Amino acid sequence: MRRIASLSATAIFGVGFCVAGIAQTYPAKPIRLINAYAPGGASDVVARAFAAKLTESLGQQVTVDPRVGAGGNIAAEIAARSPADGYTLLMSTIFLSTNQSLYSKLSWDPQKDFAPVSMLTAAPLILCVHPSLPVKNTQELIALAKKKPGELDFPSAGNGSSMHLGTELFNMMAGIKAVHVPYKGSGPGVLDVISGRLQFMLNPMPEPVPFIKSGRLRGLATSTLKRIAALPDLPPVADALPGFEVLTWQGIVAPAGTPVEIINRLNSELVKALKSPEFESRLREMGLELYGTTPEQFAKLIRDDNAKWAKVIKATGARID
Repeated sequence: MRRIASLSATAIFGVGFCVAGIAQTYPAKPIRLINAYAPGGASDVVARAFAAKLTESLGQQVTVDPRVGAGGNIAAEIAARSPADGYTLLMSTIFLSTNQSLYSKLSWDPQKDFAPVSMLTAAPLILCVHPSLPVKNTQELIALAKKKPGELDFPSAGNGSSMHLGTELFNMMAGIKAVHVPYKGSGPGVLDVISGRLQFMLNPMPEPVPFIKSGRLRGLATSTLKRIAALPDLPPVADALPGFEVLTWQGIVAPAGTPVEIINRLNSELVKALKSPEFESRLREMGLELYGTTPEQFAKLIRDDNAKWAKVIKATGARID
C-alpha cells in the first residue's frame, strides 16, 4: 500500500509539473481563433483586430478561422471538441447565451464546454424610428404603441438575432405589442425602416449612425445603461424602462479544461491590448464599447444572459427548431 500511495503522489505531482511547464512555455506554436461569422462582418473585424494584437504580444501567429453557419453552432462545436491546450480559441458572441434556448438540441453546452477568457467589446443597439412617426423619445414611442397595439412593425436580422430578442425584451418590459418582421440579415430591414414601410427598430451599432446623422432615421435611445461616447445626445432606453440593457458582445473563450495559467495569460494580454490608445481609438470608431473583464466576470455575464434570454424566448416562442 505504501508503494501504491507513493506512485500515486508521484503521478499527481508529475501532472502538476506538466501543467506548470505548459503555462511557462505557452505559446510554443500558432494559435487558431475560430469565428462563427463570415469575413468582413463586425465580428470578423473585431476577431482579426484582437488576433493581430495577440500575435504581437505573444510572439506566435494567431489566425482567424471562420466556421460559419447554424447560428454559431458549427464554430462552437468545433471549439468545444478541440484540445484544451490554449491553441484553439473561440470568438464568441451573444449566441453563447441564446442558442441553448433557441435550439431544441445542441452538441455543446455553453456552461460546461467552455472556459471564459474575457468579454472584450460590445455594440450597443440603437432605438430608431422613421422620421414621420410622431415620437421624439422612448416614452412617446411606448405611448403610441399602446394606443395602436399590433400596428407598429419592427425588423430583425432573423429569428433569434439580437435585433429580434432585444426588441421582444423591449416589448415585454414596455407592455406593448409590436409585430416582428424577420429578414435574412439586418440590411433589408434597416432600408424598410428608412423607407417608412416599418416604423421602428433596435439595430446594433454602427449601422444606424450615418442614417441618424443624415436625418433619414430618428434616434431615440441606446440599449446601454449609460450614454455612449459615439452618440452622447441619446439617452439610454433604461431611463424609460429601468434595467433595460441589450449588448451584442464579443469575447473569447477556450475549451473547458484549459489550464488556468493559460487562461490568465491570455486574459492579461487581451486586457492590455484594450488599454492601448491607438487600438482603443480604432475600436471606438467602430461604435464599440470596451470592457476587458476577468474570466469570472465573463462567466457571470454568460450565465446571466442565458437566464435573461431564456425567459424572452420562452415568452415569445422565438425558437429556431
